[in-house]
Parts: sequence; structure tokens; C-alpha cells
Amino acid sequence: MTTTKKQKSVVLIVDDSPETLSMLNDALDGEDLTILIAMEGQQAVTIAQSIKPDIILMDAIMPNMDGFEACEIIKNNPALKYTPVIFMTGMSDTDHIKKGFMAGGTDYITKPINPDELIVRMMAHLNNARITIHSQQALDTVGQFLLAVNNSGQIEWATPQTYQLFELAQIDDAWLADKFAQKVAQFIRSDNKKIPLKLKSENKQLELSYITETEDNEYLLKLADIEEKDETLVLRQKYGLTKRESEVLLWISKGKTNREIAIVLAMSPRTVNKHLEQIFKKLGVENRTSAAAMALR
Repeated sequence: MTTTKKQKSVVLIVDDSPETLSMLNDALDGEDLTILIAMEGQQAVTIAQSIKPDIILMDAIMPNMDGFEACEIIKNNPALKYTPVIFMTGMSDTDHIKKGFMAGGTDYITKPINPDELIVRMMAHLNNARITIHSQQALDTVGQFLLAVNNSGQIEWATPQTYQLFELAQIDDAWLADKFAQKVAQFIRSDNKKIPLKLKSENKQLELSYITETEDNEYLLKLADIEEKDETLVLRQKYGLTKRESEVLLWISKGKTNREIAIVLAMSPRTVNKHLEQIFKKLGVENRTSAAAMALR
């Protein structure tokens, strides 16, 4: 019987003091962690973006680039958004602490550092980060058209299926950052969010439905293709197709490959093929070109 070896969590320690680095290295040595070290802000940014640590211990005050600026740069990387950053500081005034949280910090601990307290906090934040990341991965796997936006209407994250639908609607990043963000910001601030927001792109009519506000002050929304609902209904009524078969046929008529259809409809390419077999039988055709032609008519 073989067992899978548990992968060690990676901690990046950032401090310009050799004494502090040595003390933290000794304190964490027996905690089943892989320890990386940086002695200034820019070095921390470079390591974080290439290695992607599981947690970062960040000295707040350092020459050149301080910990606050380094944290902001790190947090602007989507791949590091959920990486906990614990600030280590000798200053405990409110403004200093607030600056750390505004930069994207998760927690802070004052110097001189109590190793036992630091380890307890680290493990708690590591566990919370794993839960958040696993939840995000689950959403991506389920294949829902979900996205989260901030107060300004800017997208914080979205499932791959959501970006796929944006692409099919020929919506680019500039439109999302400008017109989309403006409309969504007004929508989430409105008193009646039960009425879905209609979005018209160059070739599609989309709809955003409000789900909830998360604890991170993000707004969870669901995207839908209104036109797809109407078109699939026509195909079902005309050719006696199931809902899934009509959805597959619709995307076939739009020139999409089996792999693209599988992504959009959150199914495997093998399942798409099975639906195609039934579609061909019901339409009395032998290939996807003929099926697409009938759907377009």
C-alpha cells in the first residue's frame, strides 16, 4: 500500500535583519514548512511571483521598497490574491496597522516576536487560505457562470465559463473595465437588485443576476445568455430535442468545436459526442455541417 506524501507549505520570510531571519528560521524549522528568505521588498516580489508561497511574513519597514509597497504589488497578482501576508512590525499604533491592512495584509504581529503566537496565527491563516482556494477551485470545476465584483464594479474573480461567455459575446477587457464596471457598480448599489441587469454587447444579450455579498465585501453575481434560452427553446420545439441536445446544437450552429462546447456547457467532450449522435438521428443528418445548417434555418 502506497501513501501520498503531504506537500509542505511554503513560507516566505521578508526582513532586512539577519538576526530576525535567523530567529524565525529556527522557530519554524520543526513545523514541516519549506522556508524561503528575502532581505528587501523587490526581492520578495520577485520570489513571490515565481515561487508562489503559501504564506508570507513581511517586515513592514525596510529600505528602498518597504513591506507595504511590496505587499500591494504581490496582491495585484491574481495568482497571489489569497496568499496570507502577516506583517511584522515594531510599531503598534493604529495608523501603522491600518496601512498594513489597506496594503492587503491579512494580520500583523508586533516585535519582538513571540514564536509560539506567530506559529498559531500562521497555521490558522494557512488553513483559511486553503479553504478559500479549494472553494474557488470547486466553483471553477462545477462550471457555473459566476463572478465576483468589488464596489467599483471591477471583476475580482470569475469562473472560466464566465470568461468563455464574455469571449463568445465579443466582450474585451476594455469594455469590462469601463462600461461593464459602471453599469455593475450602479446595479449593486441599487435598492432593487432582484431585477436582473441587462447587458447588450455587439452580438449578444446578457443578463446579470445578484446572488449575495460575501464577507470580503465582494458581490457574487451570475451571468446568463438570454438569447441562448430563446434559441434553444425554438430548436427543442422544432426538432423534438432535449434541453441539453438543443444547447449543443445551438453552439454547433455558431461554429464552436466540441471542446469549446464542453467548456461552455460544463460537460466532457465525450458527453458532447453522445448528444451529437442523438441530434443526428433526430434531424436525420449524418454530420455536424448538415445539423448546423438545419439549426440556422
